[in-house]
Amino acid sequence: MNDADPQCEWRALTSANDIEELMRLFGDFHDGCVHEIHAVTGHYVHDNLSMSVGWETTVRLLIQRQFSDPSAIELRFDEVVGFRLSPPAPNYDAIIYGAAFFIRDGIYYWADNAGWKPEFPERGDTTWVSARKVSWRDASNWMGPDLRYLTADD
Repeated sequence: MNDADPQCEWRALTSANDIEELMRLFGDFHDGCVHEIHAVTGHYVHDNLSMSVGWETTVRLLIQRQFSDPSAIELRFDEVVGFRLSPPAPNYDAIIYGAAFFIRDGIYYWADNAGWKPEFPERGDTTWVSARKVSWRDASNWMGPDLRYLTADD
């Protein structure tokens, strides 16, 4: 993964006002799409086959849109509470017309459907993430079909 590419440093979202400002800046994610998702659980097996368990899952989303300034952003969700990927069905355009993005009881929620609610997380064809921390950065130089969440060995 090449962290040096995006133009800006990570900006933490710490309040509902921060979320509203990002929603305004990114046009409520209208005419956007989730290009890539990267998840890390914190669990792994050592060379000696013992296992380490880390409970701080991280999910990163690269979202591109048909508008500039910014054209793409990367969202990073730390201490993930829940996550659901709903791949688009065949012949479905998967365009985001508006996203849900809010904080409730200290948990941040983002979904690619403006009408999504955490009370019904499995309803519909919605990709969503909930986490205790979230930050974002401008990734406008990550437009196009290239995959960005690859390691040097890929």
